[in-house]
Amino acid sequence: MSVALLSVAGVALDALLGEPKRNHPLVAFGRYAERIEHRFNTQGRGWRSHGVTAWFIAVVPLTLLVTFFSGLPYVGWLVEAAALYCALGLRSLGEHVEPVAQALRSDDLEGARRRVGYLVSRQTSDLDATEVARAATESVLENGSDAVFAAIFWFVVLGAPGVVLYRLSNTLDAMWGYRNERFERFGWAAAKIDDLLNYIPARLVALTYALLGKTRLALRCWHTQAPKWDSPNAGPVMAAGAGALGVELGGAAIYHGELHQRPQLGEGVPADADSIDRGWQLVQRGVWLWLLILCLGTEFYA
Repeated sequence: MSVALLSVAGVALDALLGEPKRNHPLVAFGRYAERIEHRFNTQGRGWRSHGVTAWFIAVVPLTLLVTFFSGLPYVGWLVEAAALYCALGLRSLGEHVEPVAQALRSDDLEGARRRVGYLVSRQTSDLDATEVARAATESVLENGSDAVFAAIFWFVVLGAPGVVLYRLSNTLDAMWGYRNERFERFGWAAAKIDDLLNYIPARLVALTYALLGKTRLALRCWHTQAPKWDSPNAGPVMAAGAGALGVELGGAAIYHGELHQRPQLGEGVPADADSIDRGWQLVQRGVWLWLLILCLGTEFYA
């Protein structure tokens, strides 16, 4: 079965079923990764070499296992589609961001703060309506890249092994990639590998956002604002996405009790409930565009 049809199948399964409510493979992997971290990063004393070893133990055996099963005759294509389905978070992203927009439209600021707290790591208890909308819009743009487009990219490039390698690496970055005393050294490898795996997908996503929105503004924001952002991959994605939507993002935010003065992203109107919805629609249109290109490419080169 072609990679285009398998990609469509994986996205369709995500749309129909959403994330598994019980026994999600990534939840089990998270518990496995916690045990590995406790073994190699005792009391936060692990060095970079320990982090590299832990990453290999966590990721490589499972990737090789999927490589074996995806190559089996008759059932290999099922493994491929299932791997992409488990790695995608498109429907889940919508299920998390839409309630934030609905709460803002209902003037339920407390509910909106609580809901956006499920999406972001910044402190949300004192956010005003604009700041809540800004946080949710940033989240949908960035998570669209990490949880959706990058997964599709690595599936297209390397099949089931590629998407599993990417999703496990991305999960380890979310667990270990913090710049604090506990993970500064141990989590270095997880953070750098995730940056490497996201480098090309993030720029394709930024281009996708630009093409489907206010193109000239998005490209200008990408060029001028992304280099100022602390993340080499989130910067292009969110700057281009904010420009495509014609909305102002970025700015001050409190993380773990510390105020961070972040650069401005985008240009135009302040964030609101509509910007959350438009960001979500931008991600959805981008997925349709990618699938269309894959299908046309398969037909053309067949």
